[in-house]
Amino acid sequence: MEAQKTAVDAIVALTGCDRAMVADFIRRLYLAGVKDPKRLTFKGLQAVARS
Repeated sequence: MEAQKTAVDAIVALTGCDRAMVADFIRRLYLAGVKDPKRLTFKGLQAVARS
């Protein structure tokens, strides 16, 4: 859980995106097996950049 919170906080701070949208995306990655906060943040930033 802490990895998810860290990743969501970092992405929201860097991009200013909607917290709920970011949290949902990070939760799906976490449930898919990505547990490292750095990896979650990186993948989240990539997704935000694409949208």
